[in-house]
Amino acid sequence: MDKKIKKKNWSIQKIGLYALGLAAAVFLFMAIYRDAGTSRLNVEQERLLTDTINQGVFKEYITLFGVVEPIKTVYLDAIESGKVEEVLIENGTMVEAGQRILRLSNLDLQLNVLNQEAQVVNQINDIRQTSILMDQQSLNLKELALDIEYRIDLFEKRTARNKLLFQDSVISQVDYEEAQDEYEHLLRRAKLLEQTIEKDSLFQLMQQNQMTTTLDLMKRNLDFAKGSLDNLTIKAPISGQISSLDSEIGQLINRGERIAQIDLLDNFKIRAQIDEYYISRIFPNQQGSFVMDGQTFMLTVNKIYPEVTNGTFEVDMLFVGQQPGNIKRGQSISLKLSLSDETQATLLAKGGFYQTTGGNWVYVIDDSGVARRRDIRVGRQNPNYYEVLEGLDDGDIVIVSSYENFGDKDELVLK
Repeated sequence: MDKKIKKKNWSIQKIGLYALGLAAAVFLFMAIYRDAGTSRLNVEQERLLTDTINQGVFKEYITLFGVVEPIKTVYLDAIESGKVEEVLIENGTMVEAGQRILRLSNLDLQLNVLNQEAQVVNQINDIRQTSILMDQQSLNLKELALDIEYRIDLFEKRTARNKLLFQDSVISQVDYEEAQDEYEHLLRRAKLLEQTIEKDSLFQLMQQNQMTTTLDLMKRNLDFAKGSLDNLTIKAPISGQISSLDSEIGQLINRGERIAQIDLLDNFKIRAQIDEYYISRIFPNQQGSFVMDGQTFMLTVNKIYPEVTNGTFEVDMLFVGQQPGNIKRGQSISLKLSLSDETQATLLAKGGFYQTTGGNWVYVIDDSGVARRRDIRVGRQNPNYYEVLEGLDDGDIVIVSSYENFGDKDELVLK
């Protein structure tokens, strides 16, 4: 006889088991779907450098290396060429304004001075001789004028007497007229001689002025030549320390050649080199600073040299207020030059990642220990931080070390 079997119902345990299996299958399917097309790379976390994103004070600046130089330098160039006869001081010596430094000799210049002196002496002699001749000519004319004046007086009296005698028929008409003609002739000669003397005086005055002008010009030329001769002795234009003096006795110095320089050591400046990338962002009065012996010293850009050499240009920076007491010429200084004021910004530490991404994306680590690519946008930068404009929030952990070994992986699994 058959036994009736009772139909079994679903138990709670069986339903739970099936639900768990279904959930596991769905999770596995979602994981497979999510990871489809995603490239991963396992990396060791201890080899990575990370930075936590946060808000902070950002100031754009660049780090420069400068050299301490005297605030004023005077260069000594040879005004005249010559041979070094005597070096009067040593290189590095402190000199006073007007102190003799070097003595040159120039035979051609010395002969030129002697020739001009001889020409001046000859010109003076010529002027004296010409003056004597003109004086003699003037005296002769004056003597002739006196003689004519005497004869005029004589014939004036004779004419008056002859007139009376002619009226009394004592003398002939011919004698009377001859005396009258001689008298009138003398008057005309006197008038002509007066004009001659006047013109001679004007001529002498003009000739005298011309000779004086010529003599003055020759004397000025002689003074100039003597001044050139004085330039053979090199003197210090200011007080200071002389440097770059390496001339030797017997050495030939050409005109315009650099002999030495004198540095004013009462104050200093710093000459710094800047990458040409920043040439459009450097302006006069820009602020800089450096730290020495625990004290911060402020600088300001005073002069910009626009010439670019080997990818850099130079600026001169002056101290604002106090300068270090132990600073020395030629000393190297590391300083910061500000390019902006302080502002609040989202900060990302600098690192090797930038060489690979150009600041366009980074790996951000999530809570599961996976670093995923994220697009970002950076703005300004300084030697320590980038200013993040988009893509990162406070608290994000970013890998900032080099991405060179990661290829183009989308995710990094940290171990």
